[in-house]
Amino acid sequence: MSESLSLSVIVPVWCEASSIQSFLQSLRQVRAAGHELIVVDGGSDDGTAELAAPWSDQVLIGDKGRALQMNTGADAARGNVLLFLHADTLLPDAALEHLQHFFTSQEQWGRFDVRLSGQRAIFRVVAWFMNRRSRLTGIATGDQAMFVRTSVFRALQGFAPIPLMEDVELSKRLCSLSRPYCIGDPVTTDSRRWEQGGAWHTIFLMWRLRWRYWRGESPESLAAAYRADVRHADS
Repeated sequence: MSESLSLSVIVPVWCEASSIQSFLQSLRQVRAAGHELIVVDGGSDDGTAELAAPWSDQVLIGDKGRALQMNTGADAARGNVLLFLHADTLLPDAALEHLQHFFTSQEQWGRFDVRLSGQRAIFRVVAWFMNRRSRLTGIATGDQAMFVRTSVFRALQGFAPIPLMEDVELSKRLCSLSRPYCIGDPVTTDSRRWEQGGAWHTIFLMWRLRWRYWRGESPESLAAAYRADVRHADS
């Protein structure tokens, strides 16, 4: 008898008290189907972990840093497929059906297409370019809800412990095993980051950072540049 999909959804969080419960409630269908939901808190001081507990199978406390938190969740996961989901990203209704098709495929990993929640036309353009670039290059980002067979993730020793570009770095290693399984039914990511920073400014910022990464600049210096830009935008 063939093995069936057993999914572990891993959500790294930090100071998400205002929205964590409504987000986790959106995943009730996943838990009702017998799959696992793991929240990994990076040391929030606003009660995020306590609020998440009733809506999760496990709430873990790990070192702050998305890569570190996701690795912590993966270490504790019991499923045969890991899905890494940001706390501002919603899965499509048919996500489990799509992931079952992935599980019976020959691919080792994959991601969803993405759309942004905002209604402005620029957000549709941004999403189109993100999805098109990903299909051409095979590289996925965290906003696209990456998923991977657990055995493969562990064999590759998970995400590199870097402060930025951990999703791109892992994608490059996964591409050596297979092309990503691309699900066209999109996840919906909150567009607040683009709205707060300015859509065009955020587009250019992300492309600049990615270009500098491809040229060999360290993730640490890129993370510093990103934080400085965000602080400037908030001031």
